[in-house]
Amino acid sequence: MTESAPILEATDINHDYGSVSVLQDVSATIKRGRVTALIGPNGSGKTTLIRVLAGLHEPTAGDIAYNGPDTARRIGYLPQHPSFRPGFTARETLRFYASLVGSDETDAMAQLERVGLEDAADRNVEALSGGMTRLLGIAQATIGDPPIVILDEPGSGLDPGMRQHVFDVASTLADDGIAVLLSSHDLELVGQVTDDVLILADGRTAEQGSTAGLGADSLRSVYDDAVGGERDTVQVLGERA
Repeated sequence: MTESAPILEATDINHDYGSVSVLQDVSATIKRGRVTALIGPNGSGKTTLIRVLAGLHEPTAGDIAYNGPDTARRIGYLPQHPSFRPGFTARETLRFYASLVGSDETDAMAQLERVGLEDAADRNVEALSGGMTRLLGIAQATIGDPPIVILDEPGSGLDPGMRQHVFDVASTLADDGIAVLLSSHDLELVGQVTDDVLILADGRTAEQGSTAGLGADSLRSVYDDAVGGERDTVQVLGERA
């Protein structure tokens, strides 16, 4: 992919929960047509940063600049554990979300096809597998064609084949010109399908850059060096001084 201008820029982001400082001076750039992977140990602040970038949390300090088009929906968001109201089919569920942004059933079916769920369009959401529910969540995140899509651990808990499919879908979104940010612990898939990487450790930026620049073949060693070899532990972020 060619280099592109940032569509979302975060500068010196801090976020506190009471006296606990979760993010400290984190900056990030998300670019059109590229997949950016957010990686780091458990407890390093990844989900908090994602929620800040998605507009669900107000940062304690720092700035976020959106440089994209003025659309009905700027950012599509997939939470780590998506859930949908039972008793409705996948098609009906997406039709509802489409109505919220001024789209129609054509958009709903287009997004189901995009993630490979067209054959399950008339299946009730409670009858979907975990992987299919995650794909429905990605389809929901793309309703209205937002220029940015943020996916929080889209492959978590899925079998290897479905995990690969989810990452391939993310790559396809970027091929369509969408800026994709996803968090993941799967460094092998990150190295295969992502263009840029942001590594968090202790709520701070430990490393960032393109996978080509960091060396996709050695992403594991880059990660280990960045987080100090603590990938098997849960980081507990401290109180503000």
